[in-house]
Amino acid sequence: MSDQPAPEHRRPEGVTDATVEALGKLSGAMAEVEDARGHLWAFHRLCGSVEKTMEEATAMIREAGHDEIADALNDAVLGRNPLPGMWSFQMVESYDDGFYAEAKGIEQRAIDELMDGKRHVFEAEMKELRRTRGRQGHEVTPDHADGDI
Repeated sequence: MSDQPAPEHRRPEGVTDATVEALGKLSGAMAEVEDARGHLWAFHRLCGSVEKTMEEATAMIREAGHDEIADALNDAVLGRNPLPGMWSFQMVESYDDGFYAEAKGIEQRAIDELMDGKRHVFEAEMKELRRTRGRQGHEVTPDHADGDI
């Protein structure tokens, strides 16, 4: 076995350092796009939890004899859009179908057109610069590792 990165992580012939670095930066930006998407999904889940807990609190306030406060919660908070015209699921859909889809599509285009479809070449080259050949835990691929990955 070769002690080189897997073929899908090797720089295509003729690709410059500047291109590899630029796509590495794009990969980093896309990791942040994914993090933002994850936070949006977490917000969506929290909104659902808030709605359920708020319903329970409203019922308890009503049972405790405070109908005006319960009515205010029921009328002004329960079922309310967190943003104008949107519940959180609509925010997720809007992000996914808009910014996220556009960014992912252009990232894929850049990988396909500039790197012959090879992903994470910048990161693979960084790994090669930093790993210690022959040392356990520094294997080039999972196939080279002895024991559990």
